[in-house]
Amino acid sequence: MNIPPIVKGLLILNVVAYIFSELIGFDYIFGLWYFEAPFFRIWQPVTYMFMHGGIMHLLFNMFALWMFGSVMEQVWGGKRFLVYYFVCGIGAAFVQEIGQAVGLISMMAHTVGASGAVYGVLLAFGMTFPNQKMFVIPIPFPIKAKYFIGFYIAVELMEAFYVSDGVAHFAHLGGMLFGAILILLWKGAANKRRSAYGYSYWSQSSADYNGGYDKGDNGLFSKVSDIFKGAKRKPKMTITYGDRSQDYSYNAQKRQDGEEIDRILDKVRHSGYANLTKEEKETLFKASQK
Repeated sequence: MNIPPIVKGLLILNVVAYIFSELIGFDYIFGLWYFEAPFFRIWQPVTYMFMHGGIMHLLFNMFALWMFGSVMEQVWGGKRFLVYYFVCGIGAAFVQEIGQAVGLISMMAHTVGASGAVYGVLLAFGMTFPNQKMFVIPIPFPIKAKYFIGFYIAVELMEAFYVSDGVAHFAHLGGMLFGAILILLWKGAANKRRSAYGYSYWSQSSADYNGGYDKGDNGLFSKVSDIFKGAKRKPKMTITYGDRSQDYSYNAQKRQDGEEIDRILDKVRHSGYANLTKEEKETLFKASQK
């Protein structure tokens, strides 16, 4: 699978930082300390994301970043994904600091790792493709992403308050919390624009700009320019008979749409986003906006 540029850059930075940390041992300078501790520095809420406590810690985070981050960058575009990643990581540090301030975490705790940002990416995948089926070891059958994410949140909440294992569970929860807030803000802003224009439009990914990145709202929602072309659209009228959940045609179409999304995501994982057709890209993005 082709790794998109932002995810690839983050993977390289994390690996290089880990190697230098092992050789020189500067993680105490760049890892996150409590803000009143003597070792705290202003850059640590950012740099701690590139420090890791061991090779397995690094491998787990990088595998999850590659697996879920690649899909989200290809759907959102590089700029939006990078903003989201750092918001989740810094938000995770903020929640970890709050946990230390109120006494739930030792004030001498030293936090390292990209887990907060990665958990935010995991949440983004679950919120964007809630019905995507996943195989999770050791469960012998596929489960939907929304249940997988819900399970992780429940485990993190339990361990944050009842388990003392040296893992930054509050940082994990903080990354997911700030990720959820940012996604909801983005969707709220998009819905306001749709309501204001009375027009449904969708964004194009970085691949549609020949490798360029989304340039804020103008790039992300490139079809907004169509609004000013003067084309009149007839209002749509929908007639509903009874409970739509009992409509077999509707349910059949819903299942078909879900199967199509599964097929496109499998194609992304095996062949890369750039190999999707224009129709497949539009279908994937429309699903991410529901």
